[in-house]
Amino acid sequence: MSDIVSPEERSRMMAGIRSKDTKPEMILRKGLHSLGFRYRLHDKKLPGKPDMVFPRYNAVIFANGCFWHGHSCHLFKWPSSNTEFWRTKITRNMGSDKENIARLQEMGWRTAVIWECSLKGKYRINTEEVVELCAQWLQTIDMTSLEIGGQC
Repeated sequence: MSDIVSPEERSRMMAGIRSKDTKPEMILRKGLHSLGFRYRLHDKKLPGKPDMVFPRYNAVIFANGCFWHGHSCHLFKWPSSNTEFWRTKITRNMGSDKENIARLQEMGWRTAVIWECSLKGKYRINTEEVVELCAQWLQTIDMTSLEIGGQC
């Protein structure tokens, strides 16, 4: 199946997609900050450059987009054009995610992945509930990991 837009238009569209300061990330940042949590952003010294780093709690949070990270939810669908490129790219992203989380945990960091589908789409969770779950997790030191996705 051929693309319905020109290569130039597709390039323009793809260039507009953010990797930092995405809507899900901003929702989490604003909500956690309002609850008094302080964090660093995108620490290049840590594997995977986590979206939020909470040194006080020895924790990091990734706000992952369902498409880019290959989440098995209603927001993810394999593209029907340029399939080999996308399968390679998304599969590589999924592998990097697993590797980065494993490395962070080996370093003693607690890791959380908050999926885009938990904050948008037909199976989303109440935003305040997602923020509250993150806040509770940050304060519960014996929980080493957290993953929040939409309700299926």
